[in-house]
Amino acid sequence: MTQASTLTPEQYAQLMAKLERIERFVEDQERRQQERDELKRDLIPIGNQMFRLAIDELAEIGMDFQLEDLLFLVKRLLRDTHLLLKALDHLEALMGLGDELNRLMKPMFNQMVEELDRLERAGLFALAQQGWKTTERLAAALSPEDLERLGDQADALAALLRAATQPALLQRLQRAAQTLAQEDPTDAAPSMWQLLRALQDPEVRRGLQRLIHLAKALA
Repeated sequence: MTQASTLTPEQYAQLMAKLERIERFVEDQERRQQERDELKRDLIPIGNQMFRLAIDELAEIGMDFQLEDLLFLVKRLLRDTHLLLKALDHLEALMGLGDELNRLMKPMFNQMVEELDRLERAGLFALAQQGWKTTERLAAALSPEDLERLGDQADALAALLRAATQPALLQRLQRAAQTLAQEDPTDAAPSMWQLLRALQDPEVRRGLQRLIHLAKALA
């Protein structure tokens, strides 16, 4: 008591501050210990459940699992750590390349979508669908023998197509189609005198000459 009474007010205040810090430290330790005890109480049932599950899983594996295999796998992974790191580096590089490709492909994909939308509005897909239906009908109507004969005459068909694409022939076919479309089937048949007067037209005579040549060719 005599020594305590010799303390100055400043020393007494410092001593009380130290006691308060010690008290707070002890309380903090007690609180942490209590939290650890609570965590331990929570983790023990979970650990027991995981242990039981592990035992059940190992029991299902049966004799195929050996502890030596697990140890060998762990040692193999530790020995090949540099390979794993290299594989991870390659994976990161591939991921970076994928991001770059995605950035580059996005404008191309948008452009492709716009082009497909334009073709759809233009009716190309509907035309292709109808063409496919027509092809299916032709395939159902033609036998393999018909297709074989068609293949044998491929040269003749090609020559016919080349001749049909001549501008002069296309113009004549177009004029003939327009004339036939303008004809009225209800009109009266021309008389012989009208036909004879029509023969005075050079164009009519040239047309008859072509019909005669066509008849000879068909014969």
